[in-house]
Amino acid sequence: MIDLSFWRGKRVFVTGHTGFKGSWLCKILSCLKSVVTGYALTPQTNPSLFEICRPDMSSITGDIRDQASLLAAFNAAKPEIVLHMAAQPLVLESYRDPRYTFDVNIIGTVNLFECIRQSGCVKSVLNITTDKVYLNLNRQEGYNEDEHLCGFDPYSNSKSCSELVTYSYKNAFFNSLGIPVSTARSGNVIGGGDFSSNRLIPDCAGAALRGEVIKIRNPGSVRPYQHVLDTLFAYLLITEKQYDDFGIAGAYNIGPADSDCATSAMIAGMFCGAWGGGAKWESVSADNPHEDAMLTLDCTKIRETLGWAPIWDIERAVQETAVWYKAYKAGRANAVMDKQIDEFIELLA
Repeated sequence: MIDLSFWRGKRVFVTGHTGFKGSWLCKILSCLKSVVTGYALTPQTNPSLFEICRPDMSSITGDIRDQASLLAAFNAAKPEIVLHMAAQPLVLESYRDPRYTFDVNIIGTVNLFECIRQSGCVKSVLNITTDKVYLNLNRQEGYNEDEHLCGFDPYSNSKSCSELVTYSYKNAFFNSLGIPVSTARSGNVIGGGDFSSNRLIPDCAGAALRGEVIKIRNPGSVRPYQHVLDTLFAYLLITEKQYDDFGIAGAYNIGPADSDCATSAMIAGMFCGAWGGGAKWESVSADNPHEDAMLTLDCTKIRETLGWAPIWDIERAVQETAVWYKAYKAGRANAVMDKQIDEFIELLA
């Protein structure tokens, strides 16, 4: 599906590289011998996956809302490829601080696109948003890329707005400049090294590491879960293919097979089984803001256009995630991360 040699020597600019997905992405790009520059805040969790894995790259600390700082970093890097991941990514946090969420997720996108518009060096751009950009009707059928964008909570809505910003810049500027730009709307991503609060897998891993019962807020919620490696290699595939074929640029859903969409209870049960040692979970009531009960994606477009399909099913994804956290406990997380990337790349061949 992907030409791994394409990435060797490519100058890649990654925003949000110190986050969970950003750290995995930069680790992959380092393995593929890309020349990577990252621009992000200092890691927002302690422990931090970025500090654990330390990919071979140039890491610049900066706020995506600071246009002057971002432009200076961008011009110094002179990237051919831009992967935009910087965001305030948490639904519950967006309820606590909606202004900051909208500022980062919308104005941050505008600031980056202004850098690209003025650069003269960029040949491929991917804006990573979320499956939550859609107007969610809590239906069984998966949403496709042509459906109405209108996220409910401040996080989801800010990402819907980021999609609209992308659409505007494409039509007003990038198309005439010959710069292909796509957006990637991925489902819930799991994997080792996510230490965020109020997320299912980090909550499971944290409780298991402490020897506590795992607490689940919404056990019946259905989400399209997949391993971070499946998601990130889909990002790379889109970015690579549009580099040489402007016509395939657009919006892409990235999610698991329909059979791998799962409830929070199912994921927690799989994690407990993979962890062993009598790990258990229980449902707890919580006075939390609105969260959608059902969300699935129609991924026909990326399958038919780019030939993409997930490599690891949900059981393998959860198993590998548990393996990573056990390795973290034993001080071997970085080695396991390298091993998981190598094994995944072998399956791509």
